[in-house]
Amino acid sequence: MNSIGTLFRVALFGESHGPGIGTIVDGVPPGIPIDLGDFEADLARRRSGAAGTTPRREADIPEVISGLWQGHSTGTPISILFRNADTKSSDYDRFRKVPRPGHADFTGSVRYRGWNDPRGSGHFSGRITAGLVAAGVIAKKVLDTARFETRVLEVGGRTDIEAAIQEAADSGDSLGGLVEIRVTGLPPGLGEPFFGSVEGLLGQALFSVPAVRGLEFGDGFAAARMRGSEHNDPFVATDGSTSKNGAGGINGGITSGNPIVLRVAVKPASSIARPQKTLDFSTGEATILEAEGRHDACIAIRAAVVLEAAVAVVLADLSLVARSRDAVSATRETP
Repeated sequence: MNSIGTLFRVALFGESHGPGIGTIVDGVPPGIPIDLGDFEADLARRRSGAAGTTPRREADIPEVISGLWQGHSTGTPISILFRNADTKSSDYDRFRKVPRPGHADFTGSVRYRGWNDPRGSGHFSGRITAGLVAAGVIAKKVLDTARFETRVLEVGGRTDIEAAIQEAADSGDSLGGLVEIRVTGLPPGLGEPFFGSVEGLLGQALFSVPAVRGLEFGDGFAAARMRGSEHNDPFVATDGSTSKNGAGGINGGITSGNPIVLRVAVKPASSIARPQKTLDFSTGEATILEAEGRHDACIAIRAAVVLEAAVAVVLADLSLVARSRDAVSATRETP
């Protein structure tokens, strides 16, 4: 489905080369100050223009259709639209017969029986994530005490990120990357195990972002090579603080109050200029495909803020669930 969340619900809509894309955010408490300028910093982080990013340039000016009044949330659904302008749909005509390796051209056609919009990858495009970034901005407003720190640790296995991207772009190829997100200022107690665990819900949201291939928390996969004495987090204070953070701020599916630390593996962009041997579905014969169009040499650079937004959306929902749960408990405890 195209929506996520229990109380803080986010829906995404639109296609890459359609009139526009956007988001509907429901469950936002009334009275939260939200200004159009609040969206610019995160949208700018997602916007193309840097070396190795797609030449497609969209203004990404948010049009708020509903849910705001006099600079504050009303409590009703907030609808935000981003109009598409810089499109070249002819670049994608061939992909119905010759699906691009690594893309959703084939699976999308099967799922929607050929009625899906193929232009710019349609609803499967990374273009759709602009709406998620906008929802993330609102989520951070709900999480007023939380602070996010997101960075790209490496690209193509290298820490010299700019050089790695330039080399890939010059050769007509692409690279993957590793993104780390740290969240501080969260209270302990968020999370609803088993199937509402913080890791599980974050995993659902993060793996919904196109190009995500892996996720780890704290020590992550390295924990499989550790002893308990190495991985455990000794307590140092009664607020739950620990001397290390191998668990990444989550124990038993519940936030511990320590920083949430996670890393996301982002695959290389599937659309590359280099010739690839693949299949022409109209003839059943092998063919050579060179993906025309405008594409990123490394998706991870622009995806970092999208991943951060996905994390914020989940944590905002868990925060509202906790508030509701605590309010019910307080009512029951009242004589």
